Parts: sequence; structure tokens; C-alpha cells
Amino acid sequence: MDKHVSPQKREYDPRYDPLTGESIGRNTAYSPTYWVATAGEPPADDGPVLTDMEADVVIVGSGATGLSTALYLAKEHGIKAVILEANQVAWGCSSRNGGQGQNASGRLSRSQWIQRWGMDTAKRLDAEIRLGFENFRGLTQELDCEATDTGHLYVAHRPEKMDYLRKEAEVRRTIFGYDNAILSPEEIKERYCDDHDAHGALLEKEGVGIHPLKFNFGLMRQARALGVRIHTSSPVLRSETQNGMNILHTPGGIVRAKRVAFCTGGYIEQKVEPTLKNKILPILSNSVVTRPLSPDEIEAAGFKSNIFITDTRTLRFYYRLLKDNRLQIGSRSAVSGRDAEGPSHLKLLTDGIARKFPAIASIPIDYSWWGWVDVSHDMMPRIVRPDPDRAVWYALGYGGNGVSFSTWAGKRLAERIAGKDAGNPVFNLPIYSTPLEYPNLFGVIKSALLAPFRRIGQHILYKWYWLRDEKI
Repeated sequence: MDKHVSPQKREYDPRYDPLTGESIGRNTAYSPTYWVATAGEPPADDGPVLTDMEADVVIVGSGATGLSTALYLAKEHGIKAVILEANQVAWGCSSRNGGQGQNASGRLSRSQWIQRWGMDTAKRLDAEIRLGFENFRGLTQELDCEATDTGHLYVAHRPEKMDYLRKEAEVRRTIFGYDNAILSPEEIKERYCDDHDAHGALLEKEGVGIHPLKFNFGLMRQARALGVRIHTSSPVLRSETQNGMNILHTPGGIVRAKRVAFCTGGYIEQKVEPTLKNKILPILSNSVVTRPLSPDEIEAAGFKSNIFITDTRTLRFYYRLLKDNRLQIGSRSAVSGRDAEGPSHLKLLTDGIARKFPAIASIPIDYSWWGWVDVSHDMMPRIVRPDPDRAVWYALGYGGNGVSFSTWAGKRLAERIAGKDAGNPVFNLPIYSTPLEYPNLFGVIKSALLAPFRRIGQHILYKWYWLRDEKI
């Protein structure tokens, strides 16, 4: 059996849940996303781990963060990492997301940054995340990923939400120097689309939509050209540290590594790495893509742009017209994996289409899928080494805003792994200087003891958010 022979491919499990599942699987097929159907054949990888081996740096997870970490380690630091992937390259969020590359990361707005950390830290954090967005924008110009550099439209789904958008626009303009604009419903219709759910919008000029799997395949090709090895069908079952060496147990053999980075998004399993247990809440997000719209349907829905859009619901919708004239729309979904296939979650999205674009309310759906988003308990990402006694890092917690920032997180993570972070004041920012937190109760009590109750709280909050968003 040579190194390119993988175990038999397993059928995709739509009910998989990282909090309760026994295993993430091995060589499991991709989720049936539009991106997988249209990305073409994946680039060649290095097959599964089949024997014990040693490596300088091992990265767990082959999504945008893992691939970019390996790419920058090789490109900027001369370190050829080994990536361990349980299933297929970019199998998790990186082949399931909405492809919306925003100038953001985490769930907090810039106003909330100021409230939490003060003006100086908020300005420094903005500068860092803006650097990340511009780096991402540059990558989208290098890679064949169907990039649309058209900005981001943040629409008010109720008239009273315009006050919030005006305040955010003012903060962004006066404090952070952004050239954004407030649009009326008539301007939205004239320039972008006839969204019947839009009562105005904040236009952010920083926003690039991509085909996320083509983007990640591009990162993969660049990394492998620089000597990065990518072992698919190689889930890490357990990790430990012995005498300063990290021991990663896989089905095909033990991998010993001097340095390890976990870049697993919402798919980290509780038993794999002790520093990550109960530190991430995986949250499901659903997406659908319609069949291609006809010219008459495009005119009826008023589409004039491929700009990507989100609305002001807490359980927000995100949507856009793709380059092949299909409508993509997504939102939050089931609380648990066992309920992921429930018809109500698909209906939420088809009802969203009907509400926003009634002229195409009955358009058939060609693709439907869901995936786990990595949400941290304080709503912001972390790129840290949580235990100074172990050479283990992680980059997680983007909260659904990782399409652009994940590659910058990979670049910063590569600096940290290479030992080039000392003395750089950027690493004093909270996303780099503090580990992920345990669950919290109203932001006051933080404890691992709260972890078993998170899904109960999430279920209650989802009901409340929906009632509040829709004013029922």
C-alpha cells in the first residue's frame, strides 16, 4: 500500500455534530455544496499517514487557516510544515461558507470593540483586521476564485434598524476613517437589487466575494509547490506532550512534532486537545443555491450587481447573486446535528427568498447544505499559544467572519510558530494575547461547568432572537 492509497471514502454524514459525535470520520466525502460541485477536481495531496513519522511543525486542519499557515511558514520562514486532515482538503467551513470576505472578524462591531477595550485598542485592532482584509484582497487577485470586489451591503430589515446603521456608519467614518455610505431603499433598488426586506443600508466598500473552495485549492497548490505535505484521511484522535515533544495519534501512525497548530474551525472535537475543550461553541449555518435565474427573473428581482449582502437580524441572512446567475442565501440553522435535516431549516431560507425577492419566490433549489461555525464564547477570535509549557498554538473563533481574516490569522500564526512574534506590539492585542474563554453566564461567570448547558441556552436565545427580529 503506497502513500497515496486512502481508505475507502465514507458517505457524508449530514447529522455529524462536533460536540456529541464519536468521531469526525476518516476520508468522509464533502458536504454536497455548490462550491464542491463547481470547484473542479481537488489538487493532488500526499495521501494518509500510514506509519509513524516525525515533523518539525504539524498543522491540524486544512481549511483556509491551516493552508495559509503552512503557506506562510514555507514562504516567509523557510519551514515546511505537515498538515493533517481528517477527511478532504477544506472539508469543513472552508468549503461550506458563504464566500463573503468582509473587513471583519468575530461577532463584535467596531462600536463594541470600543466599549470592551477602549478607543486605543479598538483603533489598533481595526488597523490589524484591515491589514488582514487587504492581504486577503491581494490573494483573491492572485488565485482563480471568481472574486467580485464590489463591497458589502448591510441592509436594515426593519425601519428602526436604520438608526443603528447610521450610528455604525458615523463611528466607522469619524473614528476609523472609512468612506462608507448610507443608502435609501430607492438607492438599493436602483443600484443593487429589489430587496423587499430592505429599509435602507450601510454600504461598506471593503468586501470581496469569492468561490471559497477554488480559493482554498489555490492556497493548497501554492503551499505544496513550496514543499508543504498534506495528509488527508488522517484524523488526529488524541494529542499529548511528552518530554517536550507533541504526540499526535492518527489511525495510520503516531506523528511526533516539535510544534503543533490547531486550525480546525468549528470541527474541533472535545477529546482531541485539552486546551480547546469547552472553548468553542460550534453553531450550524445553512445555505442554499438556486438554479440559474433567467434574464426575466433577474430583471424581476432587480439584480444589478454581485455585491454580497447581510441583514440586521441577529440570526442574519447573507445572500448574493453568483456569477452564474444563481441566488445564494444562508442563515443560522438547527441547534444540534441530529436536527440538521429538519425541513424547517430549509423553509427558513426559502421563506427568506420569498420575503426578499417575491418575484422569484418559487424558484427551485439546486444545492442545500450546512456546516459548523466556530463561535468563541466572547465573540472574538484567538491566535495564541495557550500554555507556555507546550509548543502548541491555535487559531479559532471567527464566528462566521473568517473568510478574509482566516488567511491573515494564518500569517500571524506562522510568525508565532517561527518565533518571530517577540517584541512586536501587535501581539499585545487581545486576540493574540489571551486564550479562548470558557462559557459565560451574562458575561459575568466564566466556567467549564456551564458547557453542558450551552445548547439549552442557545435554543432559548434562538427563539427570543427570532421573536425580536421579526417583531411577532
